[in-house]
Amino acid sequence: MRPGIDYIGISTPFYCNDGKGNFLFHKRSKHCRDEQGKWDTGSGQLEFGLTPEENVLKEIKEEYGCNGIIQDRLPAHSIFRIYNNRKTHWLAIPFFICVDPKKVYLNEPDNNEKIEWHTLKDLPKPLHTGFAYTYKHYKKYFEKYKK
Repeated sequence: MRPGIDYIGISTPFYCNDGKGNFLFHKRSKHCRDEQGKWDTGSGQLEFGLTPEENVLKEIKEEYGCNGIIQDRLPAHSIFRIYNNRKTHWLAIPFFICVDPKKVYLNEPDNNEKIEWHTLKDLPKPLHTGFAYTYKHYKKYFEKYKK
């Protein structure tokens, strides 16, 4: 059984920022499960036995090698998409996370080609469909982190 395809997957996306209006993105490699070559902020499937808060902080450590501080949470929402001619359904529980840029590094080089900091006025392209959907529908939540 595959999450998001055979049953609704639950993920904890995160929007790491430096508190000065810059957001951390990574470019997905050819080894990623899907959306290779697209820019994403990071996410992880909610693991059994972890709260969404515990899960998101664990995922940041895994992907970016650093600790983070939870600033806020967006409303949980469904993300529907078509991937490889299959419908997918994920329930996203997204978080804004403050990280120290000096402590961030690419901790999963097999899954991510590189990381970059961007402002909301200068988003990288092409964007992962999950982030693009959330940013479009919940843009007002991002505004307070713009600086």
